[in-house]
Amino acid sequence: MANLIVRNIDQRLVDALKQRAAMAGRSAEAEHRRILEEVLFTPRKRSLSEVLASMPDVGQDGDFERVEAAEPAPRVFG
Repeated sequence: MANLIVRNIDQRLVDALKQRAAMAGRSAEAEHRRILEEVLFTPRKRSLSEVLASMPDVGQDGDFERVEAAEPAPRVFG
């Protein structure tokens, strides 16, 4: 296994890492490994705007028009 040395870390980050590790019952080193794995190997969740922007531009606006029924729909619940 490789070693990773990170220099010139802001003390606030070190303190936050130690606090987070203590809350999880892990060493700071183990917590550091867990954070790196989570960030680097977990797929990033896309925002709603990113999902909408990725949708293909298909059909015409009229294809998605709301059509009102001639009579009200039957009650399904209660």
